[in-house]
Amino acid sequence: MWREESRMSQTRLLERRTTLGEVETRAKGSSIYVEGYASVFESRSGNLGGFVEKVRNTAFNKTIKEADVRALWNHDPQYLLGRTSAKTLDISLDDKGLYYRALLPNTTYGKDLAELLERRDVRESSFTFFKIQDEWDLTDEGYPQRSLVEVGLIDVAPVTFPAYEDATSGVARRAALDGLAKRCGIDGCNIESTLDTDLAIKEAIQRLLEPEESTDEKRTLQPDTDNTTQQNSKLTKEKAKALLAQDQLEDFKLF
Repeated sequence: MWREESRMSQTRLLERRTTLGEVETRAKGSSIYVEGYASVFESRSGNLGGFVEKVRNTAFNKTIKEADVRALWNHDPQYLLGRTSAKTLDISLDDKGLYYRALLPNTTYGKDLAELLERRDVRESSFTFFKIQDEWDLTDEGYPQRSLVEVGLIDVAPVTFPAYEDATSGVARRAALDGLAKRCGIDGCNIESTLDTDLAIKEAIQRLLEPEESTDEKRTLQPDTDNTTQQNSKLTKEKAKALLAQDQLEDFKLF
């Protein structure tokens, strides 16, 4: 199962998001739990590199039933805190967001984390995911906004640094813009060069929001498009012949 998920992760662009002030410890007998909200619904992020983002309340509906999710300290697989298939991690949804509760292991790093949580040195949460479905629109202020409609959940994590990593990570920014680029007909290799500014992202979103041309309009436009293409092709061939003739003349002069 882990190998299958690893292969899947390698073929998808992974992203991370952070929730502020939402993780703490709970003791039950001799057991210590870490729990908090990995994601809060409809909470707008900061600037993620040319756009803002929010998570819909539909984002995790399917994945929490299917995925074998891990809890990791700082997203580091060496510091495994719990796992849903092992019943050491519980994840659930409520009106606020995605809630997780992990039984801390009786290990050195588990005890270290418990101490840091008690001291409130660590008090933020984060989650890693890959996008399945998203939507793009503009905020009331006219700023590009991405909504996560459905995601595949990889892990949840208490984290030391709560910064939105996508604001500085080119790889993560590319992951977010990948779906927008495809829907706008932008080649994957040209995402960064084409959607390199806030304005470019906004213009791409506006193209998506524009109503599609009717079938009759497309049929009316088609002959003109074909004629233009044929004319351009003819001009290109004539130019090529002229250049070839010029090259032959220059070669002749050499003799």
